Amino acid sequence: MTLDALPRAYATVTGTDATFITPDGHHEPISASPDEDIRRVVVQRATAEARRTGTALELVTSGDRGEHRLMVSGTGELTTVPTTPTAASTVKRHREASDWSAPVPSHAVESDSIPKLTDMANKEFSEDPQRASFIVADDSLDDWHPMGWRAAVSSIGIRVPESASTRRRRVAEMNVSRHWAGYRAIAVANGKGGVGKTMTTAMLAAMFARIGGGNVLAWDNNDTRGTLGWRTEQGSYDTTVRDLLTATNDLLAPTATVSDISRFVHHQSADRYDVLRSNPELLATHQRIESAQFDELMRVATRYYRLVVFDSGNDESADRWLRMIDGSHQLVVPTLPSPESAESAALLLEALRERDEHSARLAENAVMVVTQPETGARRVSERIAAGFNHQVRVVDTVPFDPALKSGPLRFDALRPHTRDAWLQVASAVSAGME
Repeated sequence: MTLDALPRAYATVTGTDATFITPDGHHEPISASPDEDIRRVVVQRATAEARRTGTALELVTSGDRGEHRLMVSGTGELTTVPTTPTAASTVKRHREASDWSAPVPSHAVESDSIPKLTDMANKEFSEDPQRASFIVADDSLDDWHPMGWRAAVSSIGIRVPESASTRRRRVAEMNVSRHWAGYRAIAVANGKGGVGKTMTTAMLAAMFARIGGGNVLAWDNNDTRGTLGWRTEQGSYDTTVRDLLTATNDLLAPTATVSDISRFVHHQSADRYDVLRSNPELLATHQRIESAQFDELMRVATRYYRLVVFDSGNDESADRWLRMIDGSHQLVVPTLPSPESAESAALLLEALRERDEHSARLAENAVMVVTQPETGARRVSERIAAGFNHQVRVVDTVPFDPALKSGPLRFDALRPHTRDAWLQVASAVSAGME
């Protein structure tokens, strides 16, 4: 395989953190522990990707460790790659480059060997050095503005590095602020009621709308007593999904404007997303939505919104539930630290793996959210989270917060550590959407 034919992964390194972008476009935040070198963590991730795909890949790194190009095999063997087109057919191996490889002892190579090695490769292969551009891309991760006591110290000329938690938060915010070419849909699902689906829907919608910008819709896709409307603000109109269904032709007309949707959704003033309500006062028999009707609603939603977050019902056989799965790019499964909730989540994942190829990918790529109760159950939460580690892509735990227990769901009402937890959940969700 020629160098140009190799799949390419990217990593932006900042301090002890990095954003790894897989060849198929997934963004993944990764971090090094205090006794690790972030370069080795990056190479470990690249090696795992090469092993998964069964072929070597090109790793392009940038950030505060310099810019480098390496070919990484599934066994972790590294080869420096020339940076000029004239040398594209020539590759020189450098065993010293194993400083980027996790299996090599830390004393084997000096920590700054990679920049020196890359400089040597550039000199050897560059016949016509090109002028560096005066236009430098702005990397938001490097644009750190200190806050709190760090800001006070910085004002007198002493720069204090940001903490690992602050840097991790900024990496997550960068992931959540990402926009895609085309709409994306997130299905929040668990066949058991009372496990936190509505809460998870509202928190994810708030995170993506507040950090990534507007045009985010939280859709109560529920035949039976959907409560998303009860726990969010009501807009100027008392409208539900049934009202929107009768207006789909008008909203899809060429003359329709972006503001026309406002009559049918309920804007959240502080959290900046819109809610499409079901009617919790009607029986399920009066508000069932068939597949064709769901598809029409979906056409409207994807015309007016860049991101849709579904708060699903509990009837996994309903047409609207199945069509939601068919149209979603990411599955999020909330559960409480209880055997019944966890078993329901596990059964859902098993059913999706057996349903079809798309559903199986959703299950494999799912994000599990374990929400802790008011008191105790920490060990149970850890045990349940560990039980899903090999069933889904990410398992996150969200601490109890009284603001989420009942009443209106407002992100600003959360405690700081709860906000950080939901930010990490949203970051994990964003990383799974192509």
